Amino acid sequence: MGFFLLYMLEFNTKLNHNFGWIEVICGCMFSGKTELLLQKINFTKLHNFSYIIFKHNIDIRYSQTEIVSHNKNKIEAISLSKSTDIYKYLSNEAIIFIDEVQFFDKEIVEISVNLANEGKKIILSGLDMDYKGKPFEPMPNLLAVADYVFKLKSKCSVSGLEASFSKRIIQSDEQIVLGENESYEPRNRKYFI
Repeated sequence: MGFFLLYMLEFNTKLNHNFGWIEVICGCMFSGKTELLLQKINFTKLHNFSYIIFKHNIDIRYSQTEIVSHNKNKIEAISLSKSTDIYKYLSNEAIIFIDEVQFFDKEIVEISVNLANEGKKIILSGLDMDYKGKPFEPMPNLLAVADYVFKLKSKCSVSGLEASFSKRIIQSDEQIVLGENESYEPRNRKYFI
């Protein structure tokens, strides 16, 4: 049985629990974080679980109103500027999906914990490190409180080996610079430093 099938069987089992939990999907750019999140959303939809999807409104690379993977797979999402706005949209959804969580403020950690304690299943994806290889807040604190963590890797653009870092290849000292392969490359440690 393939890894993905086992993974989705485990996900199905977790969805049927009657208690809340926090799951974090993290990794470098081009590691498949959003793609995995979209697969989980589609699985949730297929099995008729109630859910809601959020993204930060700063992420307009492909769409202002959709989560879009680098493979161009997409789904509608609610764009927010701050994490406390999540409460405005919640009703009886059992599962809450959040993409590009690194763009949210630090309150996303407490909100995730509170919602999980209320029985919600929170699934978040985002970068764990910034372009300098430093922990990308609020991700370190989310990782600390998560019940499940999946760290994905990409393929190093130089060596072809596993990559865990996002190397910015354009000039900028800003922590957040939206971009794709014209701005970033996945690198392993040797070719990142």
